[in-house]
Amino acid sequence: MKPLMILTGPTAVGKTELSIALAKSIGGEIISADSMQVYKYMDIGTAKIRPEEMQGVPHHLIDILDPGTAFNVAVFKDLAKAAVEEIYGRGHIPVLVGGTGFYIQALLYDIDFSEEDSDISIRRELEKIAAEKGAEYLHDMLRAVDAESAEQIHANNVKRVIRALEYYRIHGEKISTHNAAERQKKSPYDFLYFVLTHKRDVLYERIEKRIDKMVEEGLISEVDNLLKKGYDSSLVSMQGLGYKELIPYLNGECSLEEALYILKRDTRHFAKRQLTWFRRERDVRWLDKSRMSDEEILKEILNTMNKEWSLLK
Repeated sequence: MKPLMILTGPTAVGKTELSIALAKSIGGEIISADSMQVYKYMDIGTAKIRPEEMQGVPHHLIDILDPGTAFNVAVFKDLAKAAVEEIYGRGHIPVLVGGTGFYIQALLYDIDFSEEDSDISIRRELEKIAAEKGAEYLHDMLRAVDAESAEQIHANNVKRVIRALEYYRIHGEKISTHNAAERQKKSPYDFLYFVLTHKRDVLYERIEKRIDKMVEEGLISEVDNLLKKGYDSSLVSMQGLGYKELIPYLNGECSLEEALYILKRDTRHFAKRQLTWFRRERDVRWLDKSRMSDEEILKEILNTMNKEWSLLK
């Protein structure tokens, strides 16, 4: 099996700088495991790495799709697998970096996302319910039949909610049960899976400061420009954190103070869900930034690689 490095953790924990140092140390190339950084024109709200920050390290799956294009876990897996093979072809190590745990899991265990079990009539019925009664109503429907999936999938992610309900209607089985079985598959990679964490109060403070900095750097103008380009709130891309919360403000439906309060609250909740996800994953190695500096964490990762892979002698 070929080596695969994973560096993840909740939003704002500090993955980017460490990932660059790691990739440079091991001759790696970075694959973004982020559901939003794949989109063009969405730079500030996604905390996208700038070209000058990459320090010459190749990055994949960043800035490659138009915001009008739907991006999901199945598309990610196909693109990421192709990037992994390209990186191996150059004799380098793929370093998967990002906070979307489901995407990481999909690549790591080569989860099957075949659409053969789709039913367009059920999907259309559920889409109609969402349009007429709202995302929260649809999410409550999911919670009634699959509480675990409802806990994992945000109500605003209507597409995933519909997919989970559709799967349940067709198979009479919870999609969370199916996904749990898929997680038991053996990975085709010889992987090391590191999760960065921090004290909760420090993490929440970092989240709030980062959002304030995003606003200073022009987040509101970024969202406004996207709306002016015709990318409206119905798109998957515009449902991302940092975008959906500011659209009501730009439409005159709430104050900026209210919009930022909601954004900070929802981002804290998102970080909490990310940590919950990673705690359920197998073979995860936790790295606590409240106990170690980035230099110490990098040394720990390299020592683990040396022990597990015998690559750095």
